[in-house]
Amino acid sequence: MATKNEVVLTSGKRKTAVARARVKVGNGRVTINGFPVELHPVEILREKIMEPLTLLGDKLNTIDISVEVSGGGTTGQADASRTAIAKGIVEYFKDDAIESMFRQYDRTLLVNDIRRKLAKKPAGRGARARTQKSYR
Repeated sequence: MATKNEVVLTSGKRKTAVARARVKVGNGRVTINGFPVELHPVEILREKIMEPLTLLGDKLNTIDISVEVSGGGTTGQADASRTAIAKGIVEYFKDDAIESMFRQYDRTLLVNDIRRKLAKKPAGRGARARTQKSYR
């Protein structure tokens, strides 16, 4: 476990969204861009963000987590926040049991999603679409 005044900084990415999490000693508060995570407008995404926190259980009451997230859309920001939170928890507690539990539950808790948008190609409107040919 980290020392009393230590602050752990981690980051998570998904598409173009980047989240930076700060984990420190506290009493269980989790904020995203200054707002409590419980006030997140989309319920499914709120539950997704809360997954590492519910897996952690009682140890959550000893830390505070604040996340700053920017870029991308709502789902990308939620996934990036989730990864940043999980990485911060693992790094803060330095516990192999927590890390293996997260990996067993869902690997994307600790590993960024590397998928990116496919680049547009010439002679078409997008990455795959091509202009049609007419022979008449």
